[in-house]
Amino acid sequence: MEQIKIIEFLIRAKKATYAGKGPETNSSRPKSRDLEYEEKNLRYIDTYLGMEKFTGEEALWKSGTPFWAMNYCGRILRKGFEGDFLKEALSCVPADMPYRGPAEYKKDDLVYRCTVSGNFEWFIGNEEIYNDRVKVYECVFHGGSIK
Repeated sequence: MEQIKIIEFLIRAKKATYAGKGPETNSSRPKSRDLEYEEKNLRYIDTYLGMEKFTGEEALWKSGTPFWAMNYCGRILRKGFEGDFLKEALSCVPADMPYRGPAEYKKDDLVYRCTVSGNFEWFIGNEEIYNDRVKVYECVFHGGSIK
């Protein structure tokens, strides 16, 4: 399947699940939070553990075979973090950087920043949120194609 179509599916999935405040599905592991999205033969699952300090994985399947995944690990550093702001930033995920959120997103005193090295096949990145220029959140992520 063409990579552009896969990225379009991934963006729809992200907007329909965590970023879009979508419903959780049954937990796949003790105390995990799981979100799923499907279209025809494509399936997306985001599963994570923890809240203030967390780790998780987003993965894609085609006809039951996994072909792409991204692992992430983050933490809230101090007061001033707003979860709804993170979800708002993540809902603006661009097609040229379909991993977390845009390079930068601002609202009032909050600023979200995301940097990525690599491409859809193999990448590493990080995101941060600042409230009035004080870092209140950070997350690292990496992933790519799998066989």
